[in-house]
Amino acid sequence: MVAQQIVNGLMLGAIYMLVAVAFTLAIGVLNFLNFSLPGLFMAGGMLAFGLMKAGWPFLLAAAGALAAAAFISLLVERFAYRPMQGGDPEVPLVSSLGFLVLLENLMLVQFGSDQQAFPALLPDLNLRLGGLVIGYAQLASLLLSLGIVAALSFVLAKTSAGRRIRTVAESRETALLMGIDIARLVPQLFVASAALAALAGILFAVNYQQVSPFMGEGVGFKGVAAMIVGGMGSIWGAVLGGLLIGLAEVVSISFIGADVVNITVYGLLLLILIVRPQGLMGRAPSREKL
Repeated sequence: MVAQQIVNGLMLGAIYMLVAVAFTLAIGVLNFLNFSLPGLFMAGGMLAFGLMKAGWPFLLAAAGALAAAAFISLLVERFAYRPMQGGDPEVPLVSSLGFLVLLENLMLVQFGSDQQAFPALLPDLNLRLGGLVIGYAQLASLLLSLGIVAALSFVLAKTSAGRRIRTVAESRETALLMGIDIARLVPQLFVASAALAALAGILFAVNYQQVSPFMGEGVGFKGVAAMIVGGMGSIWGAVLGGLLIGLAEVVSISFIGADVVNITVYGLLLLILIVRPQGLMGRAPSREKL
């Protein structure tokens, strides 16, 4: 039973991992805690559900949901982030929170407040290893999440685009002196983080076969917690943090009770911050950059 719950925790952690990486891109490069990301997580799952309900096949519905999330992220960048550059840093944060509330209420009007059942894409298809049962949808989600993060890490470390991103993360002034087009790069980063969050929402819907207008709030907070646990600005730290948060949540539900899940998750966050304030893979004293 313990081994099965560990497996289940890792599968849930794959969802938190993508959300944490999305937050890491925003924080590590733009120094911006983008609170619209939980809304984009929700929009990914809800829009995929709505398009499938309208008769679209899953892959087209998922692509449509990702495209919509990318477009919304450009609106966030244009109206919440760009006009506030050089001003009070709290204003873009509050503006992005406004987008979260707006997205939730738009979905509430369209689909209602009730939890909706997402169609089962791979019903009753499980991989059995000894006494462990692993759903193919969950396994595919974990492998896809790890593959995307590995590809992102490679791009950041080995390509010219990644070098430009890391330069902006280190110093905008240096990036400008080197001729990097920051005005073009920033919207691309918004789209990338939105795509990660929306994909996480789609995978959550596929794995747990449920969506609702408020599904992003709890996941968003745990994504931030995973980012902090792993180390601010560290891509692989976000991966580790997401997996640990997923494990803590599932094990807590199984052995202690669902009522104390948040106590366990955020207690773990507090403990790690006390023992290692920079996070498990962060660097002290300054924030690790991408």
